[in-house]
Amino acid sequence: MSTIQVKDEQGVRIITINRPDKRNALSLEMYTSLTEYLIQGESDNAIYCFLIKGQQDCFTSGNDVADFLKNSKLDSEHPAFNFLFHLLDLKKPLVAAVTGAAVGIGTTLLLHCDLVYADSTAKFQLPFVNLALVPEAGASLLLPQLVGAQKASELLLLGESFDAQTAKTLNIINDVIPSETIFYFALAQAVKLAKQPPQALQASRALIRSNKELVRQQMKDELEQFAIRLKSDEARSRFEAFLKK
Repeated sequence: MSTIQVKDEQGVRIITINRPDKRNALSLEMYTSLTEYLIQGESDNAIYCFLIKGQQDCFTSGNDVADFLKNSKLDSEHPAFNFLFHLLDLKKPLVAAVTGAAVGIGTTLLLHCDLVYADSTAKFQLPFVNLALVPEAGASLLLPQLVGAQKASELLLLGESFDAQTAKTLNIINDVIPSETIFYFALAQAVKLAKQPPQALQASRALIRSNKELVRQQMKDELEQFAIRLKSDEARSRFEAFLKK
């Protein structure tokens, strides 16, 4: 069964992360598939909105560390970072439904979504410094803009998990939705977006995200530091301990 499942419904491309045996950890192959499905959806005139979700008990636990380390050449063509740059360049809106763990990329990708809904089981975490790394996906710029420098420092430098209600208070998500209805609710919201005048919707989205080039530069700076940190002795030590666990 595919680890990234895609279904088009009512003008919405529904992308499901489907690797429950690995807590939806994202492999390089999965990143490549995510990017391809976004590119295809952008060029498909029957698709007006994207919806990304995971399993009921897990959105994504972040990178598949062992697989991620197989491709040590970190640049914009690395599958993970290539996905992030395509995420930045999306013209069509993106909705997320978050249940269970949303670790690392599971939280940072939400900063690029237009609407985000979570249930009460959602647990968010940004453990980059914990792994002797630095943030990615422009989080070091987007998060301070969203929650303020002090709170962003707490979330990024300590890397502790936080719940859905905290995420709502911080405006990282739009609302907390009951577990039994969250996927239906998120799809209904995505369908609403899909029914809006598409050109006006995309133009408005571009205006809301008028700092995109600033975010792009921040992502490049993050990538440069990420590559340096990944090769460091302290990162190697943290990853060895993580993999043993």
